[in-house]
Amino acid sequence: MAIERWAGSAAGRSRIVKHGGLVYTVATARDKAASVGRQTVDALAVIDANLAEAGTDKSRLLSATVYITDMAHKPEMDAAWRTWVDPENAPQRACIGVALEGRDLVEIVVTAAV
Repeated sequence: MAIERWAGSAAGRSRIVKHGGLVYTVATARDKAASVGRQTVDALAVIDANLAEAGTDKSRLLSATVYITDMAHKPEMDAAWRTWVDPENAPQRACIGVALEGRDLVEIVVTAAV
């Protein structure tokens, strides 16, 4: 079974990997100056584009992990998430407080079925 990989912006990383009927992708916001809510909306738009490029969409999500730099801003991230997620097909999701590189406030990793 072939493994398809879409190059990421950093050496040694893929932004999308597709294998065995599954798609794995990751995104951060393009606008690093925005709030947690705006960064979440932007990162989710990147997730949408990545999923479409790999032949699937958010209705096929299986799991998601959201990494956030300050858990005090989790309600703002949650509001953006709830607006975006397909309520009939919500994935398993975890949210973890972490230190992220540069001005990233949120990073989102998802797995979806093709």
